[in-house]
Amino acid sequence: MGESVRVDAWLWAVRRFKTRSAATAACRAGHVRVNGERAKAAQPVRVGDELRVRVDGFDQVLEVKRLLVKRVGAQIAAEAVVDRSPARPPRELVAAVPVRDRGAGRPTKRERRELEHLRGRSA
Repeated sequence: MGESVRVDAWLWAVRRFKTRSAATAACRAGHVRVNGERAKAAQPVRVGDELRVRVDGFDQVLEVKRLLVKRVGAQIAAEAVVDRSPARPPRELVAAVPVRDRGAGRPTKRERRELEHLRGRSA
């Protein structure tokens, strides 16, 4: 193994994406950051680098502990990465998003205030 690996290949090898093309697409979309900078798919990753990967609307904060070029077993992949992601909120809180009926038009001032209150943005 060399001293660096492509970021898309590493994310695929440590099983953060199901396919390498999905990892490449995430890099192109700007969902991957290496040491705070937006990463292209071919950007090299080294041991000790911090990666921020946006998956399903949540950021995963990963530290590269070991370089992998090929996809390996889950146990070896878990040893190659340190997951420093913040805990996700409980599903009940995520599912509490208010939904308006389709075609109901714009919300009234009262409805808008109630929506803002539910979102925790009321002043």
